[in-house]
Order: sequence, then structure tokens, then C-alpha cells
Amino acid sequence: MEASRTAVGTVFATTHWSVVLSAADASAPGAQEALEKLCRIYWYPLYLYVRQRGHEQHDAQDLTQEFFLRLLEKQYLAQVDPCRGKFRSFLIVAVNHFLANQWDRAKAAKRGGRITFVSFDEALAEQRYAIEAATDASPEKTFERRWAVTLLGQVLVRLRDEFAQAGKIQQFESLKIFLSGEKPSVSYAELAARLQTTEAALKMAVLRMRQRCGELLREEIATTVADPQQVEEEIRCLFAIMGA
Repeated sequence: MEASRTAVGTVFATTHWSVVLSAADASAPGAQEALEKLCRIYWYPLYLYVRQRGHEQHDAQDLTQEFFLRLLEKQYLAQVDPCRGKFRSFLIVAVNHFLANQWDRAKAAKRGGRITFVSFDEALAEQRYAIEAATDASPEKTFERRWAVTLLGQVLVRLRDEFAQAGKIQQFESLKIFLSGEKPSVSYAELAARLQTTEAALKMAVLRMRQRCGELLREEIATTVADPQQVEEEIRCLFAIMGA
């Protein structure tokens, strides 16, 4: 447990909040690049939210791009106060403000007239939207679920990268089926035989993989809250969202 606290404390030096706040300072090295990375990661959750607020496909694409461009151009950074809590809450408040006050200005810009810094597959985005929006959930609840999925996706990317750097990418690909929470399509015994190892060794490898996944999840969540004490609360919230 102490190790987890240390890891989370280390991550807090580069939280999403600190990235946004430092981006307000033009002299901060790498701040703008880090903020752009955040925009790339969370583009789709906000695109989904804007679509569910009633905007058509192309308008939603333009509005989401425009919102993040305004964020990068620092027009919203003066409003940022990490004491307000979670980064996802800030994004929702900021995008609602943008939609309410900037629609006419955004619509006036010719489509494609601004820099498009996030590349995306329009057809794929709409396919995903059609699946995720086909519920009775509110735009806010849908956004929260996509936010949770995005965080978990970032965790898996980091975990895969670690295995790849250790020369164990095949092990990751074989064992990742045990991370989803769903019943695996193959038993421990069957997979152990396939990998020419023992069932006990395989279970130990899966246990270590899950432990590391949990550590990375805490680190990832730590970047989205203003206070380290909120990490456990946010983890409970995340699993509640995913189980809803």
C-alpha cells in the first residue's frame, strides 16, 4: 500500500491539472505539447457528449475541434481552478460554456478553415456514437462512461508498452484476456499447456499483471484529480460507472 501511495505521489507532479495550469505560462517547457496530448486522448468522450447534446455529426466534429483549439489557445485556462475537483468535471463545465456562448462564432468559421490537430475516422466515430448513444442515459452519464473506458484504455496501453519494453509482448497478448473481468474464453490449464508452462506459474503471472494494472490505474486516475486523497474515491466511482 505504501508503494502505491509513493507512485501516486510521484504522478501528482504531472497531473492533468498541472499540465493545464502550466500551459497558461508560455515559458513552461513542454506544457503545450502535454496539453495537446490530453486533447487527443479525450477528444472522443467530448465528441460523444456534444453529439448527445443534439448537434449533428459534422457540427459536433467542428465544435469539439474548436473547443480544444480554444483550450490550447488558452482562452479557457484563466477559468481553471483545481480546487473545483475533478478534471472531467472541469471539461464538462468548460464545454457547456463553450456550447452556450461560442456556437455562432464557431459556426461562422468555414469547415476546415482552422487547424485540425486531431485526426479521426468520421465513419468510425459515428459507428461508436450509434452504439453508445443507443441508451436512455443522459449525455453526462454517457460522457462519464466513455471517460472511464478511456482511462482504462490508457492503462492497458501503458501496461502493454511495459511488457513490450521487457521483451514480453507475447506474454501480454496471451494473458490480457484475464484483465477484462469477463469469463476468459480459455481456462488456465488450457492456456498453460499452450504456453508450455505450469498452471501455477501462469496464475502467478496473471496475479502480477493484475497488480501492476492496479498500480497503473491509480497513477492514471491520480492525473485527473486535484488531491491525492481523491484517488480511491475516483476508483470506486470508475467501477460504479463501468458496472452501471
